[in-house]
Amino acid sequence: MNEDYNLDEHKPPLDGRLRRRGIYLLPNMFTTAALFSGFYAIVQAMNGNFEQSAVAIFIAMVMDGLDGRVARLTHTESAFGAEYDSLSDMVSFGVAPALIVYVWALKDMGKLGWIAAFVYCAGAALRLARFNTQHEVADKGFFQGLPSPAAAALLAGLVWVMNVNHIRGADIHWLVWGVTLFAGLTMVSNLRYYSGKDINLRKSIPFVGILLIVLTFILISSDPPHVLFSVFVLYALSAYADWLWGVVRRRKRKD
Repeated sequence: MNEDYNLDEHKPPLDGRLRRRGIYLLPNMFTTAALFSGFYAIVQAMNGNFEQSAVAIFIAMVMDGLDGRVARLTHTESAFGAEYDSLSDMVSFGVAPALIVYVWALKDMGKLGWIAAFVYCAGAALRLARFNTQHEVADKGFFQGLPSPAAAALLAGLVWVMNVNHIRGADIHWLVWGVTLFAGLTMVSNLRYYSGKDINLRKSIPFVGILLIVLTFILISSDPPHVLFSVFVLYALSAYADWLWGVVRRRKRKD
């Protein structure tokens, strides 16, 4: 009896165990929300609700960005969470965008249409696999290749903008085909994209920083589809601009 009693004394209170378990599950809840958003995007695309599909992809992006931040802030990072996040990303940012653009614009192009959608899907899978195997040794400040959430936002933003302006995907299928291939191939490129992981949420920021954040939210809320699409177009092209600038600088040095 004494031994049992002593063992019970060393056990943390039930409330404490439940609280810790809840914190551990918290980042995985955000990952599940991202997975659900990706699945919902696929379902809505099958039902012809392409604007809702595009919005769901952006919601998945927000949830995906939060799960890692929450895990780091609460010190609940785990191998399970990392694997679950990767599988969720493949659905939300690989399969879902490929199916959305295929049903929306590429279906009537025959083989060219589904090949472009597959190139994007395969690019997302390869991008995620490379990230999982190299993230321990990679430069934390930059991504190698276009991140899959940004590539998904590029396609979802295109769908959203065109639907807002009442432009059918079938009318611009060659543009969609080119953007889909561009996004898929850029994901597996060696171009460097800024990751934003050096931003520390625990540190205080100046008043100007808060003002810029507020202005950013105001700008996005004023016209979400056009602003978000423009932002991710610029982000997708930023690495190409940086690469060209590097080429020019190297030539100047040689001269």
